[in-house]
Amino acid sequence: MVQRISHRIAAFIDALPLAPGQRVLEIGCGPGVAARAVSRRVGNGFVLAIDRSAKAIESAVAGSKAEIATGRLRFLQAAIEDFALPPGEEPFDIAFAMRVGALDGRHPEIECRALERLRIALKPAGRLFIDAGHPLKEVRLGTR
Repeated sequence: MVQRISHRIAAFIDALPLAPGQRVLEIGCGPGVAARAVSRRVGNGFVLAIDRSAKAIESAVAGSKAEIATGRLRFLQAAIEDFALPPGEEPFDIAFAMRVGALDGRHPEIECRALERLRIALKPAGRLFIDAGHPLKEVRLGTR
């Protein structure tokens, strides 16, 4: 079953600076619609999609069997403010989040922890994008 992608999600993904071979981290993946689309865009790259909700991860995995089978898409239950690279996992080129409370300014203490976790999870030149712009905004992570 192919899940339709909303105009909002499609516009966000189209605006991301994606390229084949990139490693991408999606924060707050929900049912996995964006993760699947990004996985197709990065070709032989890799997408790790996380969500704090076990139900969301269950739904994402159920709808992504073909993509998961390629080894280029994986889902993990984790909150971004507690996220750590899994053992053996390389840092990411890009991270993105759409409608994630931990990164939208509503919870400064959680956001501070989340950004610190992202500094570690991303490559030194890694970039973070959120849906606070039209259609996205880059969040500068500062020096490490």
